[in-house]
Amino acid sequence: MSTVSRTAEQKHAALTTAKLLLEINAVNLRPQEPYMLTSGWASPVYVDCRKVISYPRARAKICELAAAAITREAGFESLDAVAGGETAGIPYAAWISDRLMLPMLYVRKKPKGFGRNAQIEGDIKPGQRVVLVEDLASDGASKVNFCNALRDAGAQVDHAFVVFFYGVFPGALKSLNEIGINLTYLSNWWDVLEVAETESLFDRRTIEEVRSFLHDPLKWSEHHGGKAG
Repeated sequence: MSTVSRTAEQKHAALTTAKLLLEINAVNLRPQEPYMLTSGWASPVYVDCRKVISYPRARAKICELAAAAITREAGFESLDAVAGGETAGIPYAAWISDRLMLPMLYVRKKPKGFGRNAQIEGDIKPGQRVVLVEDLASDGASKVNFCNALRDAGAQVDHAFVVFFYGVFPGALKSLNEIGINLTYLSNWWDVLEVAETESLFDRRTIEEVRSFLHDPLKWSEHHGGKAG
């Protein structure tokens, strides 16, 4: 889902999700003390979608929007199971699979090393059409491991879903595109910035610094001690 071709329904879902994440303080804007992402980029923004587990009404709405987005992209009868990635994707997979009335699986980051040495937990069957569910993606790379593990176990995986996609770093979807995975998401940083600015949730200097980052994340990262472009 791109930010330039979204339908009114998708835009509403994006802003609703952004507003909910802001309400529960899952969004952090900290340009004066940048976050260092695992990818090496310096970022003035950080989102913790794990906080949603503690807010029943927020998570119910987000999962309602998630189920609608997944069925819109993948189809109503084109999936057989929902798989969550360890660990943040597991609660989302539980909630979304319940809404879609589909079996749930979860994928370990690596085989557990004893017993069945399984990397996939649940009753996975050869040929099952599975959507991978995670909380967020910055560059998509970590999703590749989960998708490949599901495929190695015999599943057919063409779709992945995240609640939040950073949507700023160049080539962020390259690793997923290369293995034929279509990523669907609800909201990104442009949506958060729009809600934050409209509702005056942060001071003007912070808003402008985040806007500068979104327009040129490589330059911003380099100037703040992170990886250069």
